[in-house]
Amino acid sequence: MFCFQCQETAKNTGCTVKGVCGKPEEISHLQDLLIFILKGISVYGVMLKDLGEPDRSNGRFIARALFSTVTNANWDKDSYLALIEEGLERKRSVRARLLSVFKDRNGRELDGTLPDAATWDTGDPGQYDKKAEKVGVLATEDEDVRSLRELLIIGLKGISAYSEHAAALGYQKDDIYDFLMEGLASTTRSLPTDEMIGLVLKAGEVAVETMALLDEGNTSTYGHPEISEVSTGVRGNPGILISGHDLKDLEELLEQTKGMGVDVYTHSEMLPANYYPAFKKYEHLAGNYGGSWWHQGEEFETFNGPILLTTNCLIPLKKDGTYLDRLFTTGEAGYPGAVHIHDRPEGGSKDFTPVLERARTCSPPSQIEKGTIVGGFAHNQVIALADKVVDAVKSGAIKRFIVMAGCDGRHKARSYFTEVAEGLPDDTVILTAGCAKYRYNRLDLGDIGGIPRVLDAGQCNDSYSLVVIALKLKEAFGLEDINELPISFDIAWYEQKAVAVLLALLSLGVKGIRLGPTLPAFLSPAVAEVLVKEFDIKQTGVVEEDVARMVAGE
Repeated sequence: MFCFQCQETAKNTGCTVKGVCGKPEEISHLQDLLIFILKGISVYGVMLKDLGEPDRSNGRFIARALFSTVTNANWDKDSYLALIEEGLERKRSVRARLLSVFKDRNGRELDGTLPDAATWDTGDPGQYDKKAEKVGVLATEDEDVRSLRELLIIGLKGISAYSEHAAALGYQKDDIYDFLMEGLASTTRSLPTDEMIGLVLKAGEVAVETMALLDEGNTSTYGHPEISEVSTGVRGNPGILISGHDLKDLEELLEQTKGMGVDVYTHSEMLPANYYPAFKKYEHLAGNYGGSWWHQGEEFETFNGPILLTTNCLIPLKKDGTYLDRLFTTGEAGYPGAVHIHDRPEGGSKDFTPVLERARTCSPPSQIEKGTIVGGFAHNQVIALADKVVDAVKSGAIKRFIVMAGCDGRHKARSYFTEVAEGLPDDTVILTAGCAKYRYNRLDLGDIGGIPRVLDAGQCNDSYSLVVIALKLKEAFGLEDINELPISFDIAWYEQKAVAVLLALLSLGVKGIRLGPTLPAFLSPAVAEVLVKEFDIKQTGVVEEDVARMVAGE
């Protein structure tokens, strides 16, 4: 195997025996083969679109399949085998349609001009592993070409995750699915470097569009997030802990648990659900339990009740882990031995009965902390405070905003982000989104004239809110360039959704981003040099020095 898509990849070069995340070689190979098949489907999809005969029937399948390969999403072999079989069947179908179109047009034979990803087929699962060994990341021998291709594919994975959340709410766009196919198909061809870089930047533009679509879906369905105090304590009822990112799953779970004497708690990236007006009507939404994803080995044990994983951020159980019989997955998440809640039927809801039945047999959660967390500072809420914020900047009460969005992780160097938050002067405000906030959202950093010094916009996809806030401030101050704002970017990254956010920022022309705790292993020295030269990307460094430079606008 070879995998280097996350920040914790071995020696910051690549995992070759077993993923640092715990991913075994067998699952890695199946993921490689699945992506190879998606490339083949995309080749046909792009050709049909170019012929004026677009076929978007595979768009959402491609998004969901890519989403399943995000770090810590799916550990279940059988689900990958099913995706591969479905992918092969879809490829046969779209190929047949293309051949029919070509025959009607000019009778040309295609196979001589098509890449292996499009023409390869088998009905024998015994061939999967053999083929996977030949089509993984290292199949592209040129290091710089490999780097640009994988940067694009990794960005596409992030876009796919956000597009799937939007699709669950009924919000989809053909041009997003079209770009997923365009990007995947492009990696089967030799392209000039400039064209590959252009596709990477286009991925950033599409990431912005996708996050905007998801924001529209979330706010239209559940209302705009409000400034909220969220309890971190526990009640005396049995509980269900829901983790991941999918708000539709939470809504359906809350509806199905009404009046049953069972409380629902959010975990990790589901915390921001507590900020939405629509969820506040549920009295049995009890608050948030625990911290970021990598603490789940301990927190899932003490919770005592069932745990529902709706997306990625699922880590393998420890050898002494005892909660497998309480672990449920749904959507693109999967784990061997865990009960999987199947997709909702057309026009219907998922059936969470097995989760509810298990909850009734469990003790209430053990208390691991108490108090509250304040959040809900998404773009609508902050813009409502715009005059107050602008006045604070003009008066000098707020000297600088520091965007510290992104991911948390196990890497010891991530203490950097806590130390930065502690070291920033009292006239700075931290804008955050994603689970990176757990590094500092419990610190007592005070406020500036009633404006909290940590403004939590929500999940990683709510980084879009931070972009909207920045653009509104640019407008309020009458500036021409977003880089003229008193804002510095100090981004923590871990997985592929964070890469999509990074590409989104680059597509908007943001420069001088600090990225850490390491630069991505999938950036070759030459590609990294281009990003440094064009966008002034920096690796996070010494806390005191970075704080001083950010405060100085460097």
